[in-house]
Parts: sequence; C-alpha cells; structure tokens
Amino acid sequence: MIKPKPNENIPAPHSEPTQSSSIQLILVDDDPFIRESLKVLIGLDPSITVTGTAGNGLEALALLDSGADADVILMDIRMPECDGVEGTKVIKTRYPDIRILMLTTFDDDEYIIQALQNGASGYLLKNVPPDRIIQGIKTVHNGDMLIHPDIARKLAGLLRPAPTSSTHDPLESSGLTRMELSVAQAISEGLSNKEIAAKLFLSEGTVKNYVTDILGKLSLRDRTQIAIYILKK
Repeated sequence: MIKPKPNENIPAPHSEPTQSSSIQLILVDDDPFIRESLKVLIGLDPSITVTGTAGNGLEALALLDSGADADVILMDIRMPECDGVEGTKVIKTRYPDIRILMLTTFDDDEYIIQALQNGASGYLLKNVPPDRIIQGIKTVHNGDMLIHPDIARKLAGLLRPAPTSSTHDPLESSGLTRMELSVAQAISEGLSNKEIAAKLFLSEGTVKNYVTDILGKLSLRDRTQIAIYILKK
C-alpha cells in the first residue's frame, strides 16, 4: 500500500477574511497638551489609529518622509514655522492622496480659503465635541468634504468676484449639465453623497457617477477642487 505524501491532495485550510485596516491618522498641533488630549480621545475609537504627532506642517512632512502611515491628517490651522495652510500645500504636493482636515475657528476665513485652495478636505471648529471630530475624520477619509454651511456661505461671498453689468453666468460655460451643476453646487455646500442623493432625489451610485463626470469635464482632482471652482464663480 502506497502511503500518500504529506499534504498530498489535502485541500488548503480556508483562511479567514482579513478585517479592514483602521484609518491611519497623524495629529498636528503646536500645543503638546492638545496633541496628547486628541490622541487619547481619538484613540478611544478602534477604527482610527494615531500613527504620529507633530508640532507643525514641516514636522508632519518629515514624519511622512520617514515612513509614517497616514490616510488622514488632523492639523491646526495656526502654528509657528509652518502653519496649516502652508503645511497642507507641501504635504499635498508630495502626498496627494492623504486627506487633510483643518482645526480652526470662525475668525479664520482667509486661512480656510487658502487651506481649501491648497487641497484641504475641510475643517472642524476647535470647540466641537470629540465625537464630531471622530466623525469628521471618517467623513473626509470616505472622500467627502466637511464644510459648515455658514462658513460655505461666507466663503462664497469672499471667493466670488464683484458683480458686473454683464448678465452672463460663468457657470453656463463650464460644460456641465444642469444636474451636474446641481451636484457640484451641493458639494460646495459641504454635502456628502448621501445628502446630495436625498436632496436631488438620486441614488448614491448616481451621485458618485456625476462626481466622476464633473471631475473629468473640469479637469479637477477631487471634491475640494469642485467646491473651490463653484465658489469662485
């Protein structure tokens, strides 16, 4: 009788599916107490892992260059040496896929505009509760923008040029369809795909398709650039 060779004709054991990895987060703030407090509070959510902390934008960039993982960066907008505006610019230039969420106040209009223009995915007010911060991190990680409607209206007023005697609507020359314009304008208001779908009576899948078409027609990179495009018109 011939004995089978070890493992011969024995099916490989079924491997359990791996769980999705957590959101990798870097915290950037010049105040060590705030950094550590945020690290503790955010660390309570098992779906987010804080992979590093930094005191300004350049330190955050150095962390990334040294191999630190990050899907999202939560960054203070006002810091010495390299603030959140400049930090966003240098990080997005080298690591365009990382989402950056700013920490700010209502008095930082100009900073917010510059940060969004540099590629930030939105911002949070510093006085929001921890659960809002955690939800905000998840929101931008999913590809949505985070802009408070009140600030969105203020930004629109600051970004749009002064009215002229011409009755021409610059959005008409964008090449977007009426529905694409509606989706783009909803994005500029900070609405998520789910919220846009409910507002325009569309499915989330259809909204995603519209967003893809808008990016292609306008040669833009992401939702933040769509918002800036609309707010400037």
